[in-house]
Amino acid sequence: MDLYDVVIVGGGPIGIACGLEAKKNGLSYLIVEKGPIVNSLFNYPINMQFFSSSDLLEIDNIPFISKEAKPKRNEALEYYRRIVTSNQLNIHLFEKVTNVKKNHNLFSVTTEKDSYTAKNIVVATGFYDIPNRIGIPGEDLPKVSHYYKDPHFYASQKLIVVGASNSAVDAALECYRKGADVTMIVREPEIGQRVKYWVRPDVINRIKEGSIQAYFNSNVKEILEDAVIVDTPEGTIRIENDFVLALTGYMPNFEFLEKLGIQLSDDEKRLPNYDPETMETNVNGLYLAGVICGGMETHKWFIENSRIHAPIIMGSILKKAAQNVNV
Repeated sequence: MDLYDVVIVGGGPIGIACGLEAKKNGLSYLIVEKGPIVNSLFNYPINMQFFSSSDLLEIDNIPFISKEAKPKRNEALEYYRRIVTSNQLNIHLFEKVTNVKKNHNLFSVTTEKDSYTAKNIVVATGFYDIPNRIGIPGEDLPKVSHYYKDPHFYASQKLIVVGASNSAVDAALECYRKGADVTMIVREPEIGQRVKYWVRPDVINRIKEGSIQAYFNSNVKEILEDAVIVDTPEGTIRIENDFVLALTGYMPNFEFLEKLGIQLSDDEKRLPNYDPETMETNVNGLYLAGVICGGMETHKWFIENSRIHAPIIMGSILKKAAQNVNV
């Protein structure tokens, strides 16, 4: 069984950045990803455009050239894929980590395909895997999805979009323009302030003109085969419906973090315990990188402000290794 200086769990942009930093510093490393390269980005909507400009999505100072200032999903996939292939990063794809155990000073990493031993672990798994469920009857019906991919699917259909975040607004606008009859159910009094600034006026105007129906301060109470029951300020209503996009956000895999022994805060934020100076958790040799550091505050960390985690982590690993040599 190979012994690695570091095994990186997650092959998204920050996991890739950690791999680049490890390679650059002569550390033996392995990136393990349960899906394709940058799995979360691959599962983004087909036409998604990033909020950030391309230069802020760069890792390791490798230029990211895009047609527009703010790149689209397909350009990001090309950028990160080329980084992985051109740098010949040691990455195992479609290999899900099932368990990580620490024995003395070494970690045993078990996947669906193999097992590995490492001196250090970096968890860079993001938060896109587990949707925030509404918790209502009918949420498991086939007509309901917590992920949005392509607007063509909803053409000529009565579509309910639950939520008012970037993903919900993008879905509502794209599906409306492909011929869907779109209704938004928003529990807040307005479209979210964090919605992309060039998109927010568009959806507000579509709602004002009646192209998209919206119910604010409202909640979905039940999903039926052919309708949705909604609690509104004016009372409970029934809306005839074909499909529901419940785009109410996502969360990290807290169960996996707790299984690793990482302490989480007791409040609703569920913040993991780590040292921001080193990114090391309460488990010695176990590090966090990327958006997962924010717990339920998934709006706190992005590629542009968490790419610095890679050099911080590898710097800590190198420092500890040097200290052990000198002991």
